[in-house]
Amino acid sequence: MSYDFTTIVDRTGTGSEKWNAMKKLCPDVPAGTVPFSVADMEFLPPPQLVKGLQDYLGKAVYGYTCATDSYYDAIIRWMERRHAFTVQKEWIVQTAGVVPALNQMVEAFTEPEDSVLILTPVYHPFYSAIVGNGRGLVESPLVINGDTYDIDFADLEQKASRPEVKLMIFCSPHNPIGRVWSAEETERVCRICMENKVFLIADEIHSDLIMPGVLHTSAGVFKEYLSNCAICTAPSKTFNLAGFQASNIIIPNEEYRRKMPGSGGYFSLNFLSYKACEIVYNQCEDWLEELLEVIDGNRKAVEEFMKEQLPSVKVYRMQGTYLQWLDFGCLGLDTKELEAFMTRKAHLFLDEGYLFGEAGAGYERWNLACPRETLQEGLNRLAAAVRAEGF
Repeated sequence: MSYDFTTIVDRTGTGSEKWNAMKKLCPDVPAGTVPFSVADMEFLPPPQLVKGLQDYLGKAVYGYTCATDSYYDAIIRWMERRHAFTVQKEWIVQTAGVVPALNQMVEAFTEPEDSVLILTPVYHPFYSAIVGNGRGLVESPLVINGDTYDIDFADLEQKASRPEVKLMIFCSPHNPIGRVWSAEETERVCRICMENKVFLIADEIHSDLIMPGVLHTSAGVFKEYLSNCAICTAPSKTFNLAGFQASNIIIPNEEYRRKMPGSGGYFSLNFLSYKACEIVYNQCEDWLEELLEVIDGNRKAVEEFMKEQLPSVKVYRMQGTYLQWLDFGCLGLDTKELEAFMTRKAHLFLDEGYLFGEAGAGYERWNLACPRETLQEGLNRLAAAVRAEGF
């Protein structure tokens, strides 16, 4: 490989959210333990990004900075090249992250008496964006089908038709289950929303992280539905730039775009965010291609390990993202017991399934964006703990 995906970085004391959470939960965690929870990567950044930012910092004035034409061009070319989605510059709304954008859109696009529809289990900030803004929550549960999940379209249509439902947040690819929706499924979701006058927010933050042989279709390719949707994108998951806090929300409908907050002193991103986004989209595509091979290799390693060592643990097929969904119901533990077993016995710090809704109870979400050696150590600790507890 041309890039370094094997170096293990000790992020202790660097302010890493997931490393700090691990230490707070278990202060005596053995040295060298790496958490597999929060969705950022344990990889060194692309060298082109490091060099590009160093060059920029040596020449830039660190004043108030807004988006440049080269920044917009990088986004537009990336979306066309990677997703066949033709984006116009004026459609792009910058926010400090997709989660803040979800909260802004729920508040701006709905009224307090309205409800928001989601497919569950799902990324837990979806719940807080809805309930935290005083809107009604309507869930359409996904249906387990072998080693994956499907949308219950009959249930989705019925709930989308409710008069109080004005908005749907659609996770594509779906976090935490790792499902990449087909073009037919995505088009059907768009159509159901349009027919029922439900505005669609498609969270496509993981859309660049697609496993070999799988195809992601952006909601933005269906031109007949563009006026009824917002597509949430960012370089943060793709290139591990969460700390730059930059997202590009694509809203073709001018009426909805104008509803996005633009007051309160906020008018631009951090000045480094623009340059980082521009560099990775223009220069780091080869790094991404190698990353996908590494993630897919880790996916296969988990599947093979569980099949050989812990065959009762159900592994769901990870088609996209780098987040593996696992059913540990075979251990017979309730949610708190499972969490205690993972953290105290196995020294595994994952995202507990209950965070993603009631349907996630007994499950774990395992972040596979790490060196293979780190992943293998975690798997070995799990198997040893299971044996020691006699499960």
